[in-house]
Amino acid sequence: MQWFAPGPVEEGSVKADIDLRVGGRYRISFNAKGTYNEVGGVYREVVPNQRLVFSWAWHSTPERESLVTISMKPEGGGTLLTFLHEQFADATARDNHERGWMDLFAKLEIYLA
Repeated sequence: MQWFAPGPVEEGSVKADIDLRVGGRYRISFNAKGTYNEVGGVYREVVPNQRLVFSWAWHSTPERESLVTISMKPEGGGTLLTFLHEQFADATARDNHERGWMDLFAKLEIYLA
């Protein structure tokens, strides 16, 4: 919750409800630029310290579900994270998500430094 939101978010507004198991649901919400945002989905694959696969849909467009796959493996003194977000409704959704994920990963890099 300290880094998982794209761009500037209102202090203290990030909330997460997570049931991390295959078939479990998650919901993440935050306020940004005066707007409430909420995304959620279902975990499809959970392999601790290796792989996480889950559906992804914004509360405002639940019919536009996409798929996120995160793979992790030890590399050197750290972890190689491979991230794939696919099955977008259109190119605009893909491009918007790419910008959001880049913001989020920049925050993660700062958080881990």
